[in-house]
Amino acid sequence: MLKDRIFNFSAGPSMLPVSVLETASSEMLNYKGSGMSVMEMSHRSKVYQSIFDETKADFKRIFNVPDTHEILFMQGGATFQFSAAAMNLMGITGKADYAITGNFSEIAAKEAKKYGVVSIACDTSDRNHTYIPAQEELKLSPDASYFHYCANNTIYGTEWKYIPDTGDVPLVCDMSSNFLSKPVDVSKYGIIYGGVQKNLAPAGMALVIIDKALAGKHLPYTPKIMTYQVAIDKDSMDNTPPCYNIYMLGLMLKWLDSQGGVEGMEKIKSKKAGILYDVLDSSKLFIPVADKAARSDMNVTFRTGNEELDAKFIKAATEAGFVNLKGHRKTGGMRASIYNAMPMEGVEKLADFMQQFEKNN
Repeated sequence: MLKDRIFNFSAGPSMLPVSVLETASSEMLNYKGSGMSVMEMSHRSKVYQSIFDETKADFKRIFNVPDTHEILFMQGGATFQFSAAAMNLMGITGKADYAITGNFSEIAAKEAKKYGVVSIACDTSDRNHTYIPAQEELKLSPDASYFHYCANNTIYGTEWKYIPDTGDVPLVCDMSSNFLSKPVDVSKYGIIYGGVQKNLAPAGMALVIIDKALAGKHLPYTPKIMTYQVAIDKDSMDNTPPCYNIYMLGLMLKWLDSQGGVEGMEKIKSKKAGILYDVLDSSKLFIPVADKAARSDMNVTFRTGNEELDAKFIKAATEAGFVNLKGHRKTGGMRASIYNAMPMEGVEKLADFMQQFEKNN
């Protein structure tokens, strides 16, 4: 890390690799001899089309997206997709199943209720969203249009360790906070979507992967800009796409390649998470929040059990160069978000700091 850079443990927007920022900086005023910034380019130009095509092809290759599925770049982040996914699929049977394992899946379910009947397949609020239900605990509707779940719960620090088996009912998954952190069998999903500001790019875009067989089933009043079939037909360019986000995603994908792709990233992120959980499991001061079987490799949540001591830790950590460790307002405590771009050095130094803080307190 550069000496004037801090370790940013924000839940999102999150830190980006220094090498990616340096490349973007070097190309800011003149992208590859074009005489202009990517920010200034027409999305219809040949030079921008090459950026778009390369980014899309790289994502398809790295995430192993099959030909049955289409990759879409859309505005609005994941919150936009809470409505878009429902409006595009709810019309199949008028019903959908939702797994409520945190804040964002709960919001998604509330949005979906505007467009059809929502059945709650599970609700982990009975234990403050500290666990993920087992397959046999899911209440599944055989006539549901789709089953929706959030793969990683940013606020509560839990992560699904398995892909739910829903039979013939299509899976819709919000992967905002663990996208590209491990290999995924995309063929098992009807739709995967996510905001890009945690693992993929700066804030301002959603990435959607959809089984093309599910397109064209939207409700008749679905806005054109939210209709997946239109986005597929126009290759995400029915309107001006989030051009700079797509460019930055392209740089991130090249960086990910240098880390060994999603297979390499899975090993790295498991090691990073293990370092922090080892500290928590051996600590007499810090208390891990999520159940051990459901712990997120992206968002490590913990506390001391004393709000004043939590505040003291957060203040001391900030002064030491570890920022944005304060937990979400719904949960309190602390949260270390260790997305793909967080270097091993940052995690190791935070672990050392936590152990030293415990000795002093």
